Amino acid sequence: MARLIDEHDDPYLWLEDLDGPDAAGWVRDRNAETLAALTGDERFAALRAEIRQVLDSDNRIPYPGWRGDRLYYDFWTDATHPRGMWRRTTLDQYRRPEPEWDVLLDLDALAAEEGENWVWDGVTVLRPGYERCLVSLSRGGSDAVVVREFDLVGRTFVEDGFTLAEAKSTVCWIDADHIYVATDFGPGSLTTSGYPRVVKRWRRGTPLSAAEIVFEGQVDDMDAYASYDCTPGFERTFLVRELDFYRRESHLLTREGERLRIDVPDDARWDVHREWLLIGLRSPWTVEGVTHPAGALLAARFDEFLAGGRDLAVLFRPDDRTALGYHAWTRNHLILATLADVRSRLEVLTPDATGWRREPLPGVPESGHSRVVETDRDTGDDFLLASEGFREPATLRLGQVGGTVETLKRAPTFFDGETLAERQFFATSADGTRVPYFVVGDPDATGGPTLLTGYGGFEISLTPHYSGIIGRGWLARGGTYVVANIRGGGEYGPAWHRAALREDRPRAYEDFAAVAADLVARGITTPARLGIEGGSNGGLLTGVMLTRYPELFGAVVAHVPLLDMRRYHRLLAGASWMAEYGDPDEPADWAYLSRYSPYHTIRSDQPYPPALFVTSTRDDRVHPGHARKMAARLREHGHEVAYYENVEGGHGAAANSAQRAFVWALTLEFLWRNLSGELAGPAAPPHQRSVAVAAEQGLRE
Repeated sequence: MARLIDEHDDPYLWLEDLDGPDAAGWVRDRNAETLAALTGDERFAALRAEIRQVLDSDNRIPYPGWRGDRLYYDFWTDATHPRGMWRRTTLDQYRRPEPEWDVLLDLDALAAEEGENWVWDGVTVLRPGYERCLVSLSRGGSDAVVVREFDLVGRTFVEDGFTLAEAKSTVCWIDADHIYVATDFGPGSLTTSGYPRVVKRWRRGTPLSAAEIVFEGQVDDMDAYASYDCTPGFERTFLVRELDFYRRESHLLTREGERLRIDVPDDARWDVHREWLLIGLRSPWTVEGVTHPAGALLAARFDEFLAGGRDLAVLFRPDDRTALGYHAWTRNHLILATLADVRSRLEVLTPDATGWRREPLPGVPESGHSRVVETDRDTGDDFLLASEGFREPATLRLGQVGGTVETLKRAPTFFDGETLAERQFFATSADGTRVPYFVVGDPDATGGPTLLTGYGGFEISLTPHYSGIIGRGWLARGGTYVVANIRGGGEYGPAWHRAALREDRPRAYEDFAAVAADLVARGITTPARLGIEGGSNGGLLTGVMLTRYPELFGAVVAHVPLLDMRRYHRLLAGASWMAEYGDPDEPADWAYLSRYSPYHTIRSDQPYPPALFVTSTRDDRVHPGHARKMAARLREHGHEVAYYENVEGGHGAAANSAQRAFVWALTLEFLWRNLSGELAGPAAPPHQRSVAVAAEQGLRE
């Protein structure tokens, strides 16, 4: 029977000691067991090599970023540059099969020179001029970064330039001699979520301690930051307190130092581009007698809105099948991306004297999923468009609103998708809700190994995409791949997310269980041959499936998972997610959290399918203690569990392509052995039959 664990008598609390000797020894022992069981044969080595080829392929599309200077910037990793190179080229060069790249920073050389395990975490370029930038480098892939100023002309870090020690920092250029910085300034400067709450204006040549405080958030906020819009004629500073994951309080800081509240709902998304303010609603908003629904997108002239005007144009209104995904500005136009039953639609809106004119975005193919990769907000109306499907590798096109569209790059094919089919079905959840899901595989195959994945949280939508890893490691083996679009995500807008928020979180799990049952009902697979995989919040999803619906599955994998819902808000960034899950310190919230918290609902008298937990010691977002404690308690109750913890990699559990290839080979090998019946292997652990396996074998016998 399950016995609810109170945090004060948690027998595995010691495994939260990140680098403690006892915890480290436990991790070494579990890693050794898993590696001995899964990685010792030629098949694993071949699978890892194939996945590594996908990740390091020279024929991958180098997806570029635009900085406003008409150059194509890219961060590239391959077999000879596992840590990567930041580089740029011209459009003429980019059009070529093998462009000549100007390498700005070689991270492998830098790591070797400085004796650091640097992982790239992005860059902020000074505009205009484009001669300086602020580079963020992570040790081992953690969210905390070191920030260093880099000279793009001299290709060197700036001596005595802007530099920040390792922290979860936010930086923004104001001009060549000033930046806004939010970082760890010492005791009292962080929120309970571990993010900065104090924002300062820092002048070149002065110590960080002398930087001027611009504003402060509250300790219980999620974080605070400042951003500067350097658009000529529209130079503006915005100050933002993120109250929680979905609410924020925003101000415009005038040149006179006055703060003007941007009076939109605190749970709305907003964006300012030149003279326009866009407002994306998460909840209904009544303005001057008109109620705008959740999921709508509104537009107003920014200065008029600040002055009290409420002339709002409705740019998008959702319906039962369609939701707004995102928007992207060019210099003169607005691109809207929507989802209709999880299929992409793109259109262009143009403001004129009579309102907003609409037309389809040119160059979008009828099939597959298309997304805007990049736009030119500053100087032109160009856009980059990527189109792909589960079976079709991506094509990258360069277009111009009102102009031509050309194909720039095509991604390589990593597996034969011609004999496979992509189908969409709808399962019926426990409360009657229709839940969409995609199935990829041989349409004539029945009852075979099937991998089901999902997420169901934080308004994140899972859309069709091409994966060489899944293609080679699963589909090419004869497996079927399934993506479930459960509630909690953003596939149908804010209402789809809100339906699985806080006390309604079990709706997401019921949706996932309904998809699993529907796959069996359609004959696509059987419970014993159905495996699941999810990461982060998706790892919580698979953890709940393991403990609440074990009879539906033959194997379970959780990557960097959230599993202890009693203490999650006290570990690393966990407090920032209380708007999603609830506050375990509130008795009413813990009452519903305790009913599904995987760590607290393990039973010894309930057979479970074999499980694999993968995490990273350097994950400073979701503490590895979640996975450690879950694996330890499952072992205590006699269940079959494999565990692997990478020493670096952050929340991605891998810091480079070699590590990513290893983690995915481990994952797919574990699933294939347990779902295909090929259990034999070097030092294979004893196999405890799950309910699904036992039932299926009983029928055969």
